[in-house]
Amino acid sequence: MLRSKIKTIFLSVSAIILAASLISYPQESLEASIRGLNMWWEVVFPSLLPFFIVSEMLIGFGVVKFIGVMLEPLMRPLFKVPGVGGFVWAMGMASGFPAGAKFTARLRQEGQLSRIEAERLVSFTNSSNPLFIFGAVSVGFFYNPHLGVLLALSHYLGNICVGLIMRFHGNESPGEKEKVTTKSQFKLRVALSALHQTRLKDKRPLGKLLGDAVSSSIQTLLMVGGFIILFSVINKLLYHLHITAVLAKGFDLVLKSLSFPEMLSIPFISGLFEITLGSQLTSQIQEATLLQQAMLTSFILAFSGFSVQAQVASILAQTDIRFQPFFIARIIHGLFASLFALLLWKPIYVRFYGDDQPSNAIPVSFFEEGTWLHGYYHKLIEAGPLITIFSLAIYVMLLYFRMRKSVH
Repeated sequence: MLRSKIKTIFLSVSAIILAASLISYPQESLEASIRGLNMWWEVVFPSLLPFFIVSEMLIGFGVVKFIGVMLEPLMRPLFKVPGVGGFVWAMGMASGFPAGAKFTARLRQEGQLSRIEAERLVSFTNSSNPLFIFGAVSVGFFYNPHLGVLLALSHYLGNICVGLIMRFHGNESPGEKEKVTTKSQFKLRVALSALHQTRLKDKRPLGKLLGDAVSSSIQTLLMVGGFIILFSVINKLLYHLHITAVLAKGFDLVLKSLSFPEMLSIPFISGLFEITLGSQLTSQIQEATLLQQAMLTSFILAFSGFSVQAQVASILAQTDIRFQPFFIARIIHGLFASLFALLLWKPIYVRFYGDDQPSNAIPVSFFEEGTWLHGYYHKLIEAGPLITIFSLAIYVMLLYFRMRKSVH
């Protein structure tokens, strides 16, 4: 009872302080809000919407069930999750936060995952997409596309390690034990049968399925946009209220013990709340070496910030999946990603991208300035607002016709 009352008082005081801060710093709050809005409607919305819509259709058509049967012999022994986890893992890496949580929650609602399996799966399928790592962080902040190779390898290898560790999370149900002990074999006939049966169970016509996919995807992205704007404002207010500086002093000793410059403490605190701002501030610290910047940025990308974690918590709240295992996994992922950045620094970055590059250097030509992927990133920023407005217009029309139909 006392704990509940303390929580109520804390939340109430926090809301009052936030409201007072918005009134005290209207210009700064507006600028932070616009920054978050631009990030959402220029990049996040247009880049995630196609993945969300297509994934909803793949689930409805039974393709995900087909993939699950094929990948069962791989995913079950490695991560103790069903084969459908392979689909979530691939889509999560390709589209970025918070796709892994959305797809995991969707499969949990479909009954294709148990709660423990869903908690294992969501812990290692949420990651930054390559476009953000290479385009925004490496090229946009560090002006160094080669650094993206190190950051991406550290990020995704760290995620794999998290998956291997989280396989020990939770107690197996009797049904799961039976699946583990049963010899898994790849059978194309079984996979095709599962695809067909899943499609037959979903009795929605194609138009209804497509409309539901669009509506569900846009609703999720509207929620994501709200969190991005909110945490962008909170991060800015914490800085102006000098709370960020106070919190940063607590990490000065930790950074000193690691021989890191103290100036990295403020970017680190900012990165705990929002990965984009944290990565940008880290790239601007001239007193730190590139290795130190890469290690800190790797941790920030892996931890994913309270902004992304709030998005994930909101999605998981629609199911019985607990948030705590996901949060612990983010800390583990951050530590692994930083460690891999340190271990891979000499064999990858220094060896292939030092002053004297050998002829067998790992190619990153796709991400350098003037190449197609670099151009695609900037075209996405230019065309993103139009895609967002057009998609929202379609969503409003679908919502209008549904409401009109329900009335009649």
